[in-house]
Amino acid sequence: MSHTTLLLIAAAGVATLLLLILRAKVQPFVALVVVSVGVALSAGVPAADLVKTIEEGMGSTLGHIATIIALGAMIGRIIELSGGAAAFAHSLIDRFGSKRTPLALTVAGFVLGIPVFFEVGLIILMPIAYGVARASRKPLLVYALPMGAAMLTVHAFLPPHPGAVAVTQAIGADQGLVLLMGIPVTAVVILLGYLVSRRMTRREYPMDPAVFAEVYGEETPRTTEGTGDTGGIGDAGGIGGIRGAGGTEGVGGAAPALSPTSAVTPADDSHGTAVLTRPAATATTADPAPRPPSFGTVLTLIVTPILLILAGTLGQNLLADGTVLRAVLTVLGAPMVALLIDVALCAYVLGAHRGWDRAHIASVMTSALPPVAMVILVAGAGGVFGKVLVASGIGDAIADVLDRSGLPALVLAFLMALTLRAAQGSTTVALITTAGILAPLLERADLSTGQLSLIALAMGAGGLAVSHINDAGYWMFTKLTGLDVASGLRTWTVLTTTMGVIGFGLTAALWPLV
Repeated sequence: MSHTTLLLIAAAGVATLLLLILRAKVQPFVALVVVSVGVALSAGVPAADLVKTIEEGMGSTLGHIATIIALGAMIGRIIELSGGAAAFAHSLIDRFGSKRTPLALTVAGFVLGIPVFFEVGLIILMPIAYGVARASRKPLLVYALPMGAAMLTVHAFLPPHPGAVAVTQAIGADQGLVLLMGIPVTAVVILLGYLVSRRMTRREYPMDPAVFAEVYGEETPRTTEGTGDTGGIGDAGGIGGIRGAGGTEGVGGAAPALSPTSAVTPADDSHGTAVLTRPAATATTADPAPRPPSFGTVLTLIVTPILLILAGTLGQNLLADGTVLRAVLTVLGAPMVALLIDVALCAYVLGAHRGWDRAHIASVMTSALPPVAMVILVAGAGGVFGKVLVASGIGDAIADVLDRSGLPALVLAFLMALTLRAAQGSTTVALITTAGILAPLLERADLSTGQLSLIALAMGAGGLAVSHINDAGYWMFTKLTGLDVASGLRTWTVLTTTMGVIGFGLTAALWPLV
């Protein structure tokens, strides 16, 4: 079959995938599998090999990423339900002081965004943003915009988030190097994004009256820009009307109802910031609630798997082959082992040590799995799509065309991820699809592991950009902050796109050094 025919089949497959997800509202996992089957048969994959090709694509992908995503979700869930996430954020606010509270929440979003999924982190931290906005009488967006953007940046760039894990596996990058280069890149992107957001939030934007009342306890929002049209916000019914918690992935799931101010009370501390307060204990309360975990405890548990993975990568690159220390670091630095160790530490330090029995610990871990089950399947279906592209010869045809385009692989990775992100909304689907399309080209290019890791980060930059009305994460953020559609596009969309471009610029600057 000619390259032209194969390319037309590939283009038709991607177009069909977008139509199924956007127009027909087909679940992304089902859409990816259906399109993979259609592309395989159209491109001449023998019917006898069809099921084998699908199984190999699914198995090779999930064999690597399923345990990582599941263990990462368990860590985030334990930190969330133990009160560690909120305690960590409050501790940062206390350390930074009231004048730098927006920066403190941004740092909290960055650090907590590593183990906690974007939508969960937003639900955890938004009540704190509500509290400090009420106490300071400043616009909510001053605190929420950089905080939310920080969490989305980590979600797009770094393992153990599903898109980053899937990309790393698909193109043969090293997770340790992705973290080693990705953490400082992400930190710089978030810092520059924070500075951009400060400029954006110098003006006030129209705010949904229901959300305004939740935050400030007043009936009428203060606006300097007119009332504006609340678009998709007015029917939110306050915060309880937000979309599914899995929305950022485009894979569904139900979000817990949220009423932030029911748990947030402005209270003067040493810095004049607001704090979350527990309901007053009643006379029938038998045991006082345990104190939340300390700042150092939560930070240690977050960075432990990162340090283990980095140690494994450094050991493989710096120590002689065959040494005992290298073998030990290689085992401990394997992402699955590092996360498994951290799950055990979280279960003991945040669970058993603080009074949770074994049944409750098991229940908490189990509760982390349903929200990520569909994310794992979508990642596996993306692996199927990539395998079909290779088995059918489409991957080589695309590689030939892209090779002749003269564009560097880094630029192609960023632009393709950005285009797919803008077209269908989901960061994870955009990253997985981009990796599947570019994998044959990258394999042919004979790139170093460091260069492949930078390409993975460039894809993450593209997956961060252009969060707009087809992204459930956009709706979740705008509903929580009470923004109308136009204001959301002028703030959230512009900021995420700016940060995505900055992220790509940083990866391009690092390219000559690896």
